[in-house]
Amino acid sequence: MSYRKRRLKIGIVGCGAIGGGIARYISKELKKDCQLTGLYDIQYGRVERLRRELSAGPIGKSSLEALIKSCDLVIEAVNATSTREIVREALLRKRDVIAMSVGKLLNAQDLFVLARKRGCHLLVPSGAIAGIDAIKSASLARIRKINLTTRKPLNGFTDNPYLRRKGIDLATIKKETVLFKGNVDSAVKFFPQNINVAATLALASRAKDKMTVCIMTSPKYKSNSHEIEIIGDFGRIVTRTDNVVSPENPKTSYLAVLSGMQTLKQFCQGTGIGT
Repeated sequence: MSYRKRRLKIGIVGCGAIGGGIARYISKELKKDCQLTGLYDIQYGRVERLRRELSAGPIGKSSLEALIKSCDLVIEAVNATSTREIVREALLRKRDVIAMSVGKLLNAQDLFVLARKRGCHLLVPSGAIAGIDAIKSASLARIRKINLTTRKPLNGFTDNPYLRRKGIDLATIKKETVLFKGNVDSAVKFFPQNINVAATLALASRAKDKMTVCIMTSPKYKSNSHEIEIIGDFGRIVTRTDNVVSPENPKTSYLAVLSGMQTLKQFCQGTGIGT
């Protein structure tokens, strides 16, 4: 049973694979704890399609400001250049935020400071990787090395500007190929729709300067996988997730959508784990 006296009002920015998935979860599983009061997307057709699917009332909003006014908690699920401003505007209006586009928070310590000043929660889901709690614990000791290897099918990199600039034609790839190897800042910059997990790992470990990110693809890959190795004074952590691809967006893992749902559930129901 929720500790709250009233249902939490939820507004979702972005009605794609992640935002839509969380909206459906709210309408089916979290009706006792929260209510969906706002949907906003720059493609308003997405809003209307999702609203009709959910048989919801007039919850489509014509602006970000209108959405923020309608809710207690904003779920950011757009992964756009405006992500930081969306989060900032919500926090300035003393709204709690669940940020799904973690890559945009990698160098945004000011937003976490703002959340504390405004008395708000800025929540970061674990995404498509495992072991975040252990990694947070390890960060209290010295971390010497972090390796993240991400493997995704070819269609997960469609229309990537970085690959076009490099002259990499996905159609010509016939075997396992390294698309990128470097630091986390560059990985997030060049693959903003593919590598939110790198930012999540950097934030949890507080050791992004120790990280190396390797991104690979192959015609044989059918799932999104993320393999992590961390070595430090605590010992060694190795995790691997082999994720089912979201049926709505091959660049997104289904587990990433589920992590947003779970983060919201824990916050709404007041359970202590992970909140």
